[in-house]
Amino acid sequence: MVSALDYLVIGLYFAAMIAAGYWGLRRARSADDYLVAGRRLGPLLYIGTLGAVVLGGASTIGTVALGYENGVSGMWLVFMIGLGIIALGLLLSTRLSRLGVYTVSEMLGLRYGPSARLISAIIVASYALMIAVTSTIAIGTVFDVVLGLPPAVAILVAGGVVVAYSVAGGMWSITLTDFLQFCVMTAGIFLALLPLAVARAGGLSGMRAELPASYFDLASIGWGTIFTYFLLFFFGLMIGQDIWQRVFTARSAPVARWGGLVAGLYCLLYGLAGALIGTAARALVPDLQVADNAFARVATEVLPAGLLGLVLAAALAAVMSTASAGLLASSTILANDVYAGIIAREGRSDLGESRVFTLIVGVAVLAISLAVQDVVGALTIAYNLLTGALFVPIIGALFWRRATGAGALVSMLVSSAVVVALMLWQGLLANSPIYVGMLTSLVVFVGVSLLTRPQTAGDAPRL
Repeated sequence: MVSALDYLVIGLYFAAMIAAGYWGLRRARSADDYLVAGRRLGPLLYIGTLGAVVLGGASTIGTVALGYENGVSGMWLVFMIGLGIIALGLLLSTRLSRLGVYTVSEMLGLRYGPSARLISAIIVASYALMIAVTSTIAIGTVFDVVLGLPPAVAILVAGGVVVAYSVAGGMWSITLTDFLQFCVMTAGIFLALLPLAVARAGGLSGMRAELPASYFDLASIGWGTIFTYFLLFFFGLMIGQDIWQRVFTARSAPVARWGGLVAGLYCLLYGLAGALIGTAARALVPDLQVADNAFARVATEVLPAGLLGLVLAAALAAVMSTASAGLLASSTILANDVYAGIIAREGRSDLGESRVFTLIVGVAVLAISLAVQDVVGALTIAYNLLTGALFVPIIGALFWRRATGAGALVSMLVSSAVVVALMLWQGLLANSPIYVGMLTSLVVFVGVSLLTRPQTAGDAPRL
């Protein structure tokens, strides 16, 4: 039962988010401030914002749901996210932090030309939009189960707060809210919900006695699913605009590299914690009809007044941080690469244009969130498109000098069509779209690049 104290804690959390938006409004005086926090973040803020941005609705609500359905093997989705962040930090962050760009598409445009910039911008903006949508949907799930608010009302209220502080201060607002959300998530999940849920379920021994043995098998979710998560989230996290935009905020290459390692290790622990909470929820409330409700239900079962409010704030922190990241990423792509870069031919967007596009995308996120309900399914659509169509051209841009603009452009178009066609034919959650999409992308990219004339040494930028 939610008490007045819990409502107070949640109210204070929302007040802090609004205050952070006002603080960001005062700090954001240029496009560089608004989009990448002036490229001035130190280790503490960088780790907090990177950890918060990747652990959103699917990582929190979705992982607990996967734990409820599959046991500890539900950890693999977030585990692959953590491994992707570690790989990004150790393998790519130094190169990315030196590029001086705002977006994935801007980098591809430098390497492959304006057509590749436009096509990749459409794909990446769609991906980032769906990331924001999945997290906004999760907000409605938490409020619906615990506070009794209809999901539509919850989405408009909480999602509206996200849009407001994102429009106001851009990356500076989001950095501060991310850091506060990272602290709340850590306290709510690791210090409150995880130990109390496991204890109420009788500890690990009690859970083993109550549940089938498969709930403690790391592979019970299926090796095919684990491999799909690897392709989607390990590779997807290495090339996502919302993640790259955080890398661009680091004040130096060492901050980006070691901060990525620490944030990735945190994600590994977070994934295990979420799966264990879901497993405990299965023992405590075994008759749920909707697995996505497991997080909120187990929280109301095991937490006292005050702590329940903290954990609900932690859930909101997780989903709101990722919602704001996806929102800003999508609007940055549309303002910087589609409008300023292609339509207006201004090169880069200014502060006013960035704010206008953030507001437009924010309204779109709220509208789509009211129509879509499956959190993990929506996330899978986003990563199918991103990873299947763009991973190979991006890695080629950074590491293969023989890659050509024609190879990248044809690869993006063909692999996107293959991914969409397979999702329509075999279902949104089928494994084949990402398998076939990445293979098609690789074959077409390499084949067309070898058949077309490469840029000359003077034309090809050094990325």
